[in-house]
Amino acid sequence: MILDLESYKEVFTNFFTIIINHSENAWYQLLLLSFIILVAFIIDYFISKIVVKSVNRFAHLTKATWDDILLNKNIIIHLCHMIAPILIYSFFDIALNESNWAYIFVKKLSLIYIVINAVRFGNGFLTAIYQVIINKEAFKDKPLKSILQIFIVCTWIAGIIVIISIIINKSPTKLLTTFGASAAIIMLIFKDTIIGFVSGIQLSANNMVSIGDWITVPKYDADGIVIDITINTVKVQNWDNTITTIPPYALISDSFQNWQGMTHSGARRIKRSINIDMKSVKFCTKEMLDKYKEIDLLKDYIENTEQKVEEYNETKVKNHTNPVNGRRQTNLGIFRAYLNLYLHENDTFRNDMTCMVRQLQPTEKGIPIEVYAFSKIQEWVQYENIQSDLFDHILAIIPNFDLSVYQAPSSDDLRSLSNIS
Repeated sequence: MILDLESYKEVFTNFFTIIINHSENAWYQLLLLSFIILVAFIIDYFISKIVVKSVNRFAHLTKATWDDILLNKNIIIHLCHMIAPILIYSFFDIALNESNWAYIFVKKLSLIYIVINAVRFGNGFLTAIYQVIINKEAFKDKPLKSILQIFIVCTWIAGIIVIISIIINKSPTKLLTTFGASAAIIMLIFKDTIIGFVSGIQLSANNMVSIGDWITVPKYDADGIVIDITINTVKVQNWDNTITTIPPYALISDSFQNWQGMTHSGARRIKRSINIDMKSVKFCTKEMLDKYKEIDLLKDYIENTEQKVEEYNETKVKNHTNPVNGRRQTNLGIFRAYLNLYLHENDTFRNDMTCMVRQLQPTEKGIPIEVYAFSKIQEWVQYENIQSDLFDHILAIIPNFDLSVYQAPSSDDLRSLSNIS
C-alpha cells in the first residue's frame, strides 16, 4: 500500500532517530538537514533527466508538431525543478522546530523557488501555445504577440505579489488592496504598457493593421511591411530595408494608410497626368480626321462621332461658315478617346474597375490629361514598368494628334534664343 506524505515523514524521522540517537541535537539537525536537501536535489536531478527524455521521446514519436512545441524541454524542466523545493518544504519540519529562524527562512526560500518555477513554467507554456497558434494560416497576420506579452507580464506581476506576500508574511489579497490604493502610481509607471495594450486590442478588434500589411505613416517616415506587433511597438520594414518602430497608440490617434485593401482587390491604381500645351488644341479639319482614321482603334469612333456631329449641325446650326457654330471634334478630344480605347483594349488593365482618361483644371503649365486606371499587376517592379510603358507610349503618340506637351523652357532653349538674336 502506498503511504501518504505524513507516513513517509514518520518513517523518515524514526529512521534517523534510531541511527543517531546518541548524537548531540545540533549534529543531528545538521545531518538531517543536509540529508533532506541532498535527497531532494538527487530526486530532482534524476526525475528531470528521466521525465524530460521520456516526454521528448514520446513527442517525437507522434506525427503532429504541436506536441513537440508544447512538450518542449525548456517547459518540462521548470516543472521538474519544482520537485526539490516541494520535498524540502514538506520534510523540513522533521529536522527543525517551526519557531527556529532557519526553518522559517528555508520554508520561505522553498516557497519563493516554487513560485518562480511555476511562473516560468506558465510563461513557457503560454509561449508554446503562441508558437502553435501562430503557425496556423488563419492566425499568421494577427497581433498575438502583444497578447502573449500581456499574459507574461500579468503572470510575473502575480508571481511577484505572491513572493512579496511570502516574504512579509501577509495575504496576497491584502497586498492587492494596498496596490489598489496606489493604482495611480502603478498606472503612471506602466503607462506605456497599458496604452500599448489597449491600442493593440483596438487595432486587432477593428482589423486596422495586421502582420504582413503594407502601411504608410508619414509622421514616422514609415513606408513598408508590418513585421511585428508587440505591446509597445509596431515594427515596419521599409522598402529600403530599414526598420521603423511606431508606438501602437500612434496608429490609433494619428492617421496612417493601409494598402492591404489594394492587395485584396487584385489590382493597383495608376493615377498620373501629363500636361498638354493649350496652344496646340484645335478643331479638327477633314484632313486631320482622315489622318486619325488611319489609327485602327479610332476609325469606328471618329466615323460614329462625325455622323452624330453632322446630324446635330444640320438641324441646329444656321450659319455653317464659322466653325464655332455647332459641334466640332477637337484633336484633344480624339486624343482622350484614343487613350480610353487603348486602356480598355489592353489586357494589362482591369475593365471591371474605374478606367478613364480625364481633363483636369488647366493651369499655367498647360492642360493636365490624367490617366486613372487599375493595373492587374500589383508587384512593385512590374507595376512601375507597366506605368512607364503606358506613358512612354502616350508621349510618343502625342505629335500624331497635332498636340504638343508643355515643358518649361530649359537652359538650352534660352541659349538657342540668345544665339538667334
